[in-house]
Amino acid sequence: MNFDQLGLSTPLLSALANKGYTVPTPIQAQAIPVVLEGRDLCGIAQTGTGKTAAFMLPSLQRLAAAKRVPKPGQIRMLVLAPTRELASQIAASAEAYGKDLRASVGVIFGGTAPAKSLRTVARGLDVLVATPGRLLDLVDQRAVNLSELEILVLDEADQMLDLGFIHALKRIVQLVPKNRQTLFFSATMPKTIQGLAAQYLRDPAQVSVAPIASTAERVDQHVTFVNAAEKPALLTLFLQNTQIDRALVFSRTKHGADKIVRLLGASGIAANAIHGNKSQPQRERALAAFKTGEAPILVATDIAARGIDIPGVSHVINYDLPNVPEQYVHRIGRTARAGADGIAIAYCADDERPYLKDIEKLTRQRIAIAPLPEGLIEAVKALKAMKLPAREVERGERPARGPGRHAGRERSHDQRRPGGRGHERDPQARFIPRNDPRADMPQPAHSLPRASDRRPQATHAHAMARPTAGAGVTRPQGDGQGRPQGNGPRLQGNGPRPQGNGPRPQGSGQGRPGGGRPSGDRPGGDRPGGGDRRRPGGNRFSA
Repeated sequence: MNFDQLGLSTPLLSALANKGYTVPTPIQAQAIPVVLEGRDLCGIAQTGTGKTAAFMLPSLQRLAAAKRVPKPGQIRMLVLAPTRELASQIAASAEAYGKDLRASVGVIFGGTAPAKSLRTVARGLDVLVATPGRLLDLVDQRAVNLSELEILVLDEADQMLDLGFIHALKRIVQLVPKNRQTLFFSATMPKTIQGLAAQYLRDPAQVSVAPIASTAERVDQHVTFVNAAEKPALLTLFLQNTQIDRALVFSRTKHGADKIVRLLGASGIAANAIHGNKSQPQRERALAAFKTGEAPILVATDIAARGIDIPGVSHVINYDLPNVPEQYVHRIGRTARAGADGIAIAYCADDERPYLKDIEKLTRQRIAIAPLPEGLIEAVKALKAMKLPAREVERGERPARGPGRHAGRERSHDQRRPGGRGHERDPQARFIPRNDPRADMPQPAHSLPRASDRRPQATHAHAMARPTAGAGVTRPQGDGQGRPQGNGPRLQGNGPRPQGNGPRPQGSGQGRPGGGRPSGDRPGGDRPGGGDRRRPGGNRFSA
């Protein structure tokens, strides 16, 4: 079968020919006729099987046949994707396929300027590809109108649930018309996905082109059992002694991905990292360098495990085994694409053996064991003697959580001021006000100056000459009618407080006794009610 037999229009066939596509994949051969009929579809297929063309080609043809022009802010077809990279890739495919149809295509996702997203949707679009969070931001701003939506596509639905988008999906579905076509695609079909499909689809056609959680047929898989401390040397040794076109190295954590990049850089291997703490421009630069071969090693978290279609990935290395077995299937699906062969290697530490067991149970196959290479002990010693470069943080990168959260900042809290957050204080240190009688008593020795020493000292003569409280000074009693200035005696008493909005004495506060605001001599009539704003009519201070 070829694309001519699927009922696609001439402009779409021309676009496919320009991309060199002549024979549809199994998912495309089964899904395209169903979508052209206008039926809802539930498609189960692994990544790299051509799902984007399976729903985009027939949808563009249906939109062109309707000949509707979207009004400002309106969307005709909405494609929801879980990650920015996948959204960008889907939008690029839609633009290529719909070029001769003059279809308007836009993409919005987080990490970019909100004003740019507003401009994208302002004119109205035939096709909008979006991540759920940014879409709802525009909905709340009333910049997007989904009331005239004709086609709704949920791509990689299982990953959306894994990333916690379930509540966003439910809200979006409530905003779109009930009379619509819904296309639902997922790599796996757990019970949660089955329930979601049953809720959103109406009499859908079921399309499944591969056994659930099967791995790519052309991927040669191996696992090497190694101590966790020896993984860095094992990875470096492998990359130095193996002919590699492009390799994806998967780390379980963001911090671990950055550490692997520094390790490889110290060994003379060009690599970049891509993970959730990287800004959108950083992600795009890393992917561009990977595609061109400038940096043939890309270290990633599971954010890159799905939807990134990069030709020529010869190796996938699971530096850390995923604790979710389905992620292993998605990771190794980045290689052996478009009929090519690929190699998948996993490093398994002792504490990761349960993860390996779950993966083999899910995929229903045993992964071949590869022995440790020669020279590993020498490589471990060489890495221990090597000093890794400091982590470089590009502009726009969000600080990582957990260990190393201050890495890359120009100044930490500790460096900004003594005793700042994160500074290690002496547990015996006490904060003692400057006018407290205990200030003259011997204090425990500690590394930090007292708070009173850090506080700016009064420089006015009258403030410097003020006697310290508790040193035998007797303050005269007064009727409370006036407010003393300078270093004169403070008047205290229980007489009536003046009411009204009269002028207050001006000054910086340095002329008051103690160099600051007194605690009990403020007239109560400065506010309506003559007292505490929290209790109408009450007095802030007790008699």
